[in-house]
Amino acid sequence: MKLIIGLGNPGKPYEHTRHNIGFDVIDSLAEKWNAPLNQAKFNGMYASVHRPEGKVMLVKPLTYMNLSGECVRPLMDYFDIDVEDIIVIYDDLDLETGKLRLRQKGSAGGHNGIKSLIQHLGTQEFNRIRVGINRPPAGMKVSDYVLSKFSKDDQPAVETAIEKSCEAVEAALTKNFLDVMNIFNGA
Repeated sequence: MKLIIGLGNPGKPYEHTRHNIGFDVIDSLAEKWNAPLNQAKFNGMYASVHRPEGKVMLVKPLTYMNLSGECVRPLMDYFDIDVEDIIVIYDDLDLETGKLRLRQKGSAGGHNGIKSLIQHLGTQEFNRIRVGINRPPAGMKVSDYVLSKFSKDDQPAVETAIEKSCEAVEAALTKNFLDVMNIFNGA
């Protein structure tokens, strides 16, 4: 079984903010696969999907970003999912808006959701899809920036990034993640 995790914050005020791009990708996959996230466990919402490639779970932790590991680790334990079989999708300030960067390991890079996952998983080695949201303009606090919505000008790049992230997840269901990285990091 594969576990696809989108990071974000629950609640209306956070919908479609930069920090919630992971949730947006999960919502897009759920819609595409006709798999509503209508199951709850360990403070997360999820959908179980039976695909030709095997069983897949789409997950949105409802713990708030900084505590994401508190949802993911118990889910992995309960469903007996190995760390090699997870993909985490989240926002990245160091990438231009709409750009993707896939990685198999790495530090948290200042991202508190990833910091929580590393702490609870006990490893930095897990598959990731980082979605660029760019840096805040001069003088704006990072916390205010990540919790703000994308500008109208950014929308086409954001929609493309969500679509490409969905394609990368689907590719990872049949291909080695390293091969998927080679395809999508060059695009």
